[in-house]
Amino acid sequence: MPHDETADPAHLADIADLVARAAADKVPHPDAQSDAHSDAQIDSDGESDSESDSDSDRGSSGEDRHGRQKALAALIPVLGRSAKESGFRAVAAGRWLVDVVIEIAPRLPIRDAETLRRQYPGLPSVQIAERLVKNASLTTASVGAAAGGLAAVEFISPPLLLAVPVQLAAEILVVTAVELKLVAELHEVLGHPASGSVTERGSAYLMSWVQRRAVSTKVAGVGLSAVFGAAAKRELRSQLLRRIGRSTTTLAPFLAGAAAGAEVNRRTTKALGETLLAELRGMPAERWFRQLR
Repeated sequence: MPHDETADPAHLADIADLVARAAADKVPHPDAQSDAHSDAQIDSDGESDSESDSDSDRGSSGEDRHGRQKALAALIPVLGRSAKESGFRAVAAGRWLVDVVIEIAPRLPIRDAETLRRQYPGLPSVQIAERLVKNASLTTASVGAAAGGLAAVEFISPPLLLAVPVQLAAEILVVTAVELKLVAELHEVLGHPASGSVTERGSAYLMSWVQRRAVSTKVAGVGLSAVFGAAAKRELRSQLLRRIGRSTTTLAPFLAGAAAGAEVNRRTTKALGETLLAELRGMPAERWFRQLR
């Protein structure tokens, strides 16, 4: 019988790698080789094909959706094992999901301002930021569509419905990873990067995601344990539970869940990105502040 405890660090490393692959701007066909593992560091300054931003509509790409479904399907059993080992109370209370998100935050491949400007030659910083918001919104829409497609298969095969809670967790983790990457890269390209080590920067960007605000100078350069005390973990848990509530639309029968999940994710990510973009540009508070609850 599993004990109630935090997530196993060994599983967390595997989960972080799989989430980074599923959260890539474009997920290659399952038969293609992926370089995601080599890029899974927050201060990666290399240019990766899987991380290149084009303006093609990822949400309508059948190949991308198929690849993302395969990536989610690979993530689900690893999450299931981790949840089982953490125990029912840790999972039910949200502690397990919080631990996983905190673990993956500093492992995501984040492009710095120089890399982004190389990938968008000739564009001013604000236009690059707008592209980032658009592409992240398309990516989370693609994740929602892929998760909805998996739910359609499971609806036809009732025994697989036992995996539904873990499937929801998988979608939430991947969408969160996409949005964390967006938050970090908006700060980078607009000239407000977080300071400190990889872990410190990851914790600062995660706190920015939780609060839907730009990185606070009080948080920048502060260690993970200092940032994510009990109060911050409660905020993170509440934010994740709200996202789970929105993501239940992907469980609608057949492909209705795919369409609903794609649209919910797209709109939520777009609102987050536009809010941070406006704040980081220095617009007055009354013009940018939104309570994304």
